[in-house]
Amino acid sequence: MLTAKQHELLLFIHRRLEDSGISPSFEEMKDALDLKSKSGVHRLISALEERGFIRRLANRARALEVVKMPENVGNDAVAKVTTPPAAAPVAANDVIEIPLHGKIAAGVPIEALEGSQTLPVPAALLGAGEHYALEVSGDSMIEAGIFDGDFALVKKVSTARDGDIVVALVNGEEATLKYLYHDDGKIRLDPANASYDPQIYADSQVEVQGKLAGLLRRYH
Repeated sequence: MLTAKQHELLLFIHRRLEDSGISPSFEEMKDALDLKSKSGVHRLISALEERGFIRRLANRARALEVVKMPENVGNDAVAKVTTPPAAAPVAANDVIEIPLHGKIAAGVPIEALEGSQTLPVPAALLGAGEHYALEVSGDSMIEAGIFDGDFALVKKVSTARDGDIVVALVNGEEATLKYLYHDDGKIRLDPANASYDPQIYADSQVEVQGKLAGLLRRYH
């Protein structure tokens, strides 16, 4: 059974797809449901997806498909959903601003920089949870497809499994992007470049600050 807001959002998406063939932006859905932020829309979308009413189409911006509708839903009910004013701007994509915390070494560890900048990221690249971005500096992860100048999109976590690519804070002041392994009571940080050696530390020296969730790359 859907909540009132879930039902209202489903009807709004259904009406927009029937009218234009294009699913509404998160900003339009927020306005139509009179929500305070787009995070509320994300929660409603996830709930509808979990219940099998909608699905997201991969690799397409703003792509939602209505799989089924609740019973006894007619055009009158659809028409009751508020439609944003026609003059409202239509976003080409749904973007989330996440904190950009300076550069992170993909070679030897460098000081982890904190900053007040943000990076706009397509919402489709991020899953649930809190995220931040770091600019990659160095070439020690190139065999994992991570290059100098890339932006690492990081999910904030404090634990990780062997083989995960993590942001590891070493000795409380230096951060590096590496594969993480637990090795005989120690922490091993492995590069993805045969020119670099693994870094081995005592467990107490390493703090996991996040796990790689995605990458952004600029082409010049």
